Amino acid sequence: MENVQQYKLNIEEPKATLAMDPSKFILWLFLVSIIMLFASQSSAYLVRRAEGNWLEFEMPRIFWYSTAVLVISSAAMQWAYFAAKKDLFNQLKIAISITFVLGLAFLWMQFEGWKQLVDMNVYFVGNPSGSFFYVFTGLHGFHIISGLIVLLYSWAAAFKLRVHAKNLRRIQICVTYWHFLDILWLYLFVFLLTFN
Repeated sequence: MENVQQYKLNIEEPKATLAMDPSKFILWLFLVSIIMLFASQSSAYLVRRAEGNWLEFEMPRIFWYSTAVLVISSAAMQWAYFAAKKDLFNQLKIAISITFVLGLAFLWMQFEGWKQLVDMNVYFVGNPSGSFFYVFTGLHGFHIISGLIVLLYSWAAAFKLRVHAKNLRRIQICVTYWHFLDILWLYLFVFLLTFN
């Protein structure tokens, strides 16, 4: 009897393990890889700029406007998340739709900005300052396209009522990614304004 009691005392309760949704874990790994990509590009930009032969040019105004559009789209995405938490399905659909349209508008404005750069004789091939500008904005644009695809999945799920207060995983992933893209653009915008 004494041995049984001593045995029970020696048994340790299993420790709780940290658990994370696999989709969210993959998203965070993806975000870290994007951060590393842009950090390396930023470093290369600064090193190359310090070497000289650097064309300085004024960023077209449309990039300022596209920045405002992306910030507004992020606010709409947050509205979608709050609506999903409260099961406000009509607001959720409207907010996701607004975010998607503003994301498309951002891409269009970036493309128009590229056309204005060409009019200013700033090309992808030529001076490295122009090349870096196109690479930064192009890579970010590519990630915006991927964000729009993620957004479409959430939009379709919202219309099928699969996004609601008890099933927020899909919208949480979408919101996290979209806000990340917004913050990334704000960083790039300030970086290019400061070091151009």
